[in-house]
Amino acid sequence: MNEVLNTLQQEALEKIKDIKTLTELEEIRVEYLSKKGHVSLMMGKLRDLPNDQRPAFGQMVNQVKQNVEQAIFAKKQSLEEIALLETLQNEHIDPSLDGYKFYQGTTHPLNQVIEDVEDLFVGMGYTVEDGPELENDLYNFEMMNLDKDHPARDMQDTFFIDDEMLLRTHTSPVQARTMLKMKGQPLSIICPGKVYRRDDDDPTHSHQFMQIEGLVIDKNITFAHLKDALLTMIKHLFGSDRDIRLRPSYFPFTEPSVEVDVSYTKKDGTKGYIEVLGAGLVHPNVLKMGGYDPKVYKGYAFGIGVERIAILKYNIDDIRHFYMNDLRFLNQFKGVDKK
Repeated sequence: MNEVLNTLQQEALEKIKDIKTLTELEEIRVEYLSKKGHVSLMMGKLRDLPNDQRPAFGQMVNQVKQNVEQAIFAKKQSLEEIALLETLQNEHIDPSLDGYKFYQGTTHPLNQVIEDVEDLFVGMGYTVEDGPELENDLYNFEMMNLDKDHPARDMQDTFFIDDEMLLRTHTSPVQARTMLKMKGQPLSIICPGKVYRRDDDDPTHSHQFMQIEGLVIDKNITFAHLKDALLTMIKHLFGSDRDIRLRPSYFPFTEPSVEVDVSYTKKDGTKGYIEVLGAGLVHPNVLKMGGYDPKVYKGYAFGIGVERIAILKYNIDDIRHFYMNDLRFLNQFKGVDKK
């Protein structure tokens, strides 16, 4: 039996030495090492041997198997190296050929607007703050001067999760959280983000949309500071030739409150105005709940819809285009200058 094994091993090693291709090498592996291969079948001879000879014979079979496996592995590496060298010698690269064209996406038009506004206000010394979209009633309503039974809550149809939790209806909760975090210190922030209201989707409404709100609190803040900030933002977004018109309005969290209109040129050449945002001086109650003494500190706040800006800047006729993920629409905004 031992002589048979030695002969089998020598035969396999000689064949492996003369192999020229990986295909032939695989055939040798199957012939000797597969379940029905020559080496594997030698294990079946154990039953014909006396018990005292079986361990030594089994060890010898395993040793032959390992020797053949090692020879096959070494030959495989050698053949692969030869194949690689041949490929490298035969391949020629023409450096004058055009490179591959990689198609890249673009920033979503709404994110373009947000980044543009952020760049403006960060340059003016504001910080960008963020907060959760699943919000507590305390921050979304109560700290904005909207008590549980306040009729103005009906102005915002809300997605309630339970009695206390809801999907935020504006980014004002970020302002409330930041005021508490600042512990009575001056602040200048903007808060961009998604908000949710129970609206029927149509060309001008969506149950989910995006806002950018701003808040400044400091000593000696006046309405003139608010007007200057609004005019700076409008001219940055829509052009230096634009001006604004302020109309009295009502918001529970500001007093006085205004609607802000931006000028545009009608088709007949006359000047018109279109509403773009709401603003006002921070209500004393909001300051007080945020940890500020309204006798010492004043503030102003404003809120603008991101979709509203994009619609006016790019003459979009349907707000739903922003959320349909239609590449024919989105590809129009590749390389669009922020300003």
